[in-house]
Amino acid sequence: MFPIRDINPTLTTPLVTLAIIALNVAVFFLWQPQGTGPEATEFVYERAAIACELTTGDPLTLGEIETDTCTDDDPSHFTDKNVWLAALVSMFLHGGIGHLLGNMWFLWIFGNNVEEAFGTFGYVAMYLLTGLIATAGFVIFNQDSTIPLVGASGAIAGVLGAYLVLYPTHKVMSWLLLFFVPVPAVIFLGIWFLSQFLIPVEGVAWQAHAAGFAAGALLALPLRPVLLGRVKRAHARAYAR
Repeated sequence: MFPIRDINPTLTTPLVTLAIIALNVAVFFLWQPQGTGPEATEFVYERAAIACELTTGDPLTLGEIETDTCTDDDPSHFTDKNVWLAALVSMFLHGGIGHLLGNMWFLWIFGNNVEEAFGTFGYVAMYLLTGLIATAGFVIFNQDSTIPLVGASGAIAGVLGAYLVLYPTHKVMSWLLLFFVPVPAVIFLGIWFLSQFLIPVEGVAWQAHAAGFAAGALLALPLRPVLLGRVKRAHARAYAR
């Protein structure tokens, strides 16, 4: 199933969601080198989060990069790299145009409702926090990995988890083979979550997706009455005018 739109109108313009999309697009096209050449590869190793670096606290050595191991004691190759800041920067880097478009499409569909519920500052905090938790989830299961971790999908998974808790019965218009089918969010997002375990794809950090999704759901769960109450009051005031 592929989501086309959700049937869940909002009253507010999703300014934060639009800003996040714009920032990701700008980073990809204006800052991150394209392709698979040496410049693009070096850029990602220098800027992105890497599990081995977050485990040891030090940037990779040239030997670790060349041998794909996390055991070299030589001096670090990127001596100026802040491995902790890289965990944040990684959330705005992508592995290709398809990776970028897929992530931004899911964020556009589900982000506006979550933003309306959390409010501007709460949504920003939730997005960044779940993105960092997603990275931590990947590192826990891949402590010796020297492969750069890139993409907004961990943070977006957090948005999906929050959406599931807040709006489980709202429909997601989905493309299924030759048909467009309205699917309850609990089913659509439940299938998406389970697919991370049941249909692993090489090169996809499913542990980050699962950790981000769980973090978003757990953050939204205790706040659900307050968040939905605020949304309902705002909608009631708008319809009463």
